[in-house]
Amino acid sequence: MEIENKKALVFGGTSGIGLAACEQLIDKGAEVIAISRDPSKANSVKHNRLSFESCDVRIEDEVKQIFEKYAPFDILVSAATGGSRAAGPFLEMDMLGFKSSFDKLWGYANIVRFGTNYLSSDGTIVLVSGAPARRMKPGQIALSAVGGAVENLVRGVAKEIAPKRINSVSPGLIDTPMFSQEGEDRKIFLNSMTEANTIKRAGKPEEVAKGIIFVIENEFVTGTTVDVDGGWINS
Repeated sequence: MEIENKKALVFGGTSGIGLAACEQLIDKGAEVIAISRDPSKANSVKHNRLSFESCDVRIEDEVKQIFEKYAPFDILVSAATGGSRAAGPFLEMDMLGFKSSFDKLWGYANIVRFGTNYLSSDGTIVLVSGAPARRMKPGQIALSAVGGAVENLVRGVAKEIAPKRINSVSPGLIDTPMFSQEGEDRKIFLNSMTEANTIKRAGKPEEVAKGIIFVIENEFVTGTTVDVDGGWINS
């Protein structure tokens, strides 16, 4: 796919991986709409090919309104987490926390279900999964369950929507605003989480965005997951 002059909607596009994807799409000549619950997070980003919208991906009517406003479009990306995510041993977990972790899946389901019909005939969808989907570390059962569901959704939907395409990109630990630690505490935390990886550092949002661009541009890729994880899966 030639990205130049295409229209792209990026949910979760105002910070972290989503924002990096927006910037790389713009660099390749796309018109980009960055969508999140709090678009003000990206107020410092100014570009005449970038606009912002507010939407809670868990609310069907809000998602539908976004699609109706910007249809038709060619590229649909979601890195939206949907809400809070639970961590810790499953048998000790607050079940409300476990359930809320699946807001990411429900958001993705809304985006795919209601967005596909507005996608151009050669359009493409990219969902951001996560390395715990196939190799979890202690305390990541909720993340793993959600990520596994996302990747299975992609594999199943790919056959239904062809020749339109859908893929997932699975990042490892990425240095994004998701983590609240600062300064030396942040460095220690990120290092401890990646010391067993083949590449012993946290990834950058821009590195994951390059994976997103790859599955957008490569028209021979659908129904699969591309890992951008520093060797997490093999660690």
